Amino acid sequence: MEEMGILKYETGGSSPEHHVNQGNPKSMENLTEMLGPKPLIKKHEFVRIIIQCLDSLGYKKSASCLESESGISYKSPEAKLLEMQVLNANWEDSIDILNGIEDLTDETRASALFLVLQQCLLECLSRGDDSSALAILRKRVSPLNVDREKVHNLAVSMLSLKEMGLGKMDDCSIRELRKKSFVELENLLPPPIMLPERRLEHLVETAVTAQMDSCVYHNSFREISLYEDHYCGRDQIPTETVQLQLLNAEALSYYFGIFALVVVSYLNKSRIKLSVTNMKILTEHKNEVWFVQFSHNGEYLASSSRDCAAIIWKVSENAVLILRHRLQSHQNPVSFVAWSPDDTMLLTCGNGEVLKLWDVETGTCKHTFGDDGFIVSSCAWFPDSKRIVCGSSDPEKGIYMWDCDGKEIKAWRGMRMPKVLDLAVTPDGENLISIFSEKEIRILNVGTNAERVISEDYSITSLSVSRDSKFLIVNLNSEEIHMWDVAGKWKKPLKYTGHKQNKYVIRSCFGGFNCTFIASGSENSQVYIWNRRNSVPLEVLSGHLMTVNCVSWNPRRHQMLASASDDHTIRIWGPSQASNTVTT
Repeated sequence: MEEMGILKYETGGSSPEHHVNQGNPKSMENLTEMLGPKPLIKKHEFVRIIIQCLDSLGYKKSASCLESESGISYKSPEAKLLEMQVLNANWEDSIDILNGIEDLTDETRASALFLVLQQCLLECLSRGDDSSALAILRKRVSPLNVDREKVHNLAVSMLSLKEMGLGKMDDCSIRELRKKSFVELENLLPPPIMLPERRLEHLVETAVTAQMDSCVYHNSFREISLYEDHYCGRDQIPTETVQLQLLNAEALSYYFGIFALVVVSYLNKSRIKLSVTNMKILTEHKNEVWFVQFSHNGEYLASSSRDCAAIIWKVSENAVLILRHRLQSHQNPVSFVAWSPDDTMLLTCGNGEVLKLWDVETGTCKHTFGDDGFIVSSCAWFPDSKRIVCGSSDPEKGIYMWDCDGKEIKAWRGMRMPKVLDLAVTPDGENLISIFSEKEIRILNVGTNAERVISEDYSITSLSVSRDSKFLIVNLNSEEIHMWDVAGKWKKPLKYTGHKQNKYVIRSCFGGFNCTFIASGSENSQVYIWNRRNSVPLEVLSGHLMTVNCVSWNPRRHQMLASASDDHTIRIWGPSQASNTVTT
C-alpha cells in the first residue's frame, strides 16, 4: 500500500457544537433552543434534518442558504472530512478519521474500516497492483473484528476478478464505486456524525402511520393529508343492511326487468328522480344459512344452507347482489364452500357426504371427490388453483390432497391421525393449518414438513387466516376469539370477547383495509366487529332474528360485509345511508 501524507486530524467527538458554525452567534443559541408546545424538539437538530431534506429533494441552493443563515451544517465536520478523503482516495487519512471518532462501538468501527479497505483493495486490483491488494487483505483486513464470511467473500471476489480479467476499471467507474462506499459509510455511522437517510420523511411517515394506527375506524386506501390530523368516522365500516339509493336504469332492471327501462327513461325525460329502497337482505335460501364467503376478487358471494343448496351471487357495480347460480346436487345440507384463488371454481362440502367442484361461469358440477364413505368436514385451495385439500371428521380418513380431476397427490392418515374439524391453507401456500381433536391447532410447513402445535383450553369451532398469511383466528366455545401469529413468535394470543357462543359452530373472519378488523357471528343474533388492536367490540350490528353462523368481509370492497343466519337470510352490511347516496 502506498504511503500517503497522514493528515493530523483531531476530532471534536460527536457533540452538537461541532455541527454548528461557532463564529455565528445565532448558531450557538440554537444549541439550547427548544421548539414545540411541549417543548421536545431541539432546534439545531430540527434545522439540520430540514437542510438534509431540502438537499435530498434537489433544492441545493435552498439547503445552502439555510445552512448559511442558521449557522447549522447538514454534514458534521467528521462527515465532510471523511467524504473528501474517500472521494480523493486518501485511504490512510480516511482510516485515521474513523479511528479518531469517539463513541463508536468496536463493531461499527471495524465495519467502517472494512468498507474503506475494501475500496482501497479493489482499486489496487484495478491498476494491476496485485501484491498491494494481497497485502491489504492479509495485514489490514484479516485482523479486523468483522464477520469472517465477509472477509472470505472479499478474497473470493479478488480471485474471480483476476481469473476473469475483470479487475481493471475506468476512472468513471472508480469514482462511482467511491461514492457508493461513502454512502455505505453514511448508513453505517451513527448520528450525530451522520444523519440517517431521508430522516425528515421517515419522521413524518412515522407520525402519519401512528395516526392511522390510532384511528379505530381507518378502512380505506385514500391519501392522508399532512395539513390536518387524520380521523375516520364509523361510516368507514359496514353498519347497516338497508340504505337509500338513487338507482340508474341498469340497476333497477335487475329488480323489475325490461319494463323498468321504459319507466326510468320516461322519468329521466321528465326530470323526475326515482329512488327505491335497496334491501340488502337475501332470502333465496329455504332453511338455515350456514356459510358465506366472498370471492377473492370481491365480485361474487357464495352461500350454503341446510336446504341442501349452495348459491353463487353476483355483486354488481352498485353493490346489488343478483342470484347467478343455484347449485343443487348434494343430498345433505351444505356446510362449507371454498373459492379457488383464481375465482373460476367453487368447492362445496355436503354435511357428512362428498365434496363437489363447480364451474363458476356455467354453474355446472365438474367433479365429485371421494365416495359416500368419505365424510368431509372442511376444504381449502392451494394458491395455484390446481390443488385442493380436505379434512375428514373420520380419523381413518385424515387429510387428502387432490388435483382438480380427483387424482390423489398426497394423504395424511392413519390410526394415530385425529379427526379434522377445520383446515386452511395460507394464501402464500407455505402452511397447512388444521384443527385437530377440538383443542389443537397444527401448523404444517408444506415445504419442510416442520410442524408446530398450539393447544387451546377450550373447544375450537372454526378457523380463519389473514390475507397476508401472517395471522390466524379461531373461535372457541368459551365465548372468545383468539388470534395467533403463523410464524410462532407469540407466546400468548390476542383475545376478543363480547359475542355469545356456547353450543353452535360460529365462524369469524378478518376484513377491511390491511385486515384491520375482525368480524364474527354470534348466538344472540348479532354481528360483532373488533378493531384488531382492541379486545372490546367496536360495533355490534343488529338485524338478524336468530343465530348468526358465519360472516365474510369483501376483500375488495372494504365497506361490505355478509352474514348468514339461522333465520334463513343473508344480510349484506354497508356503511351508513348518509355516506352512500348514489345519483343517476
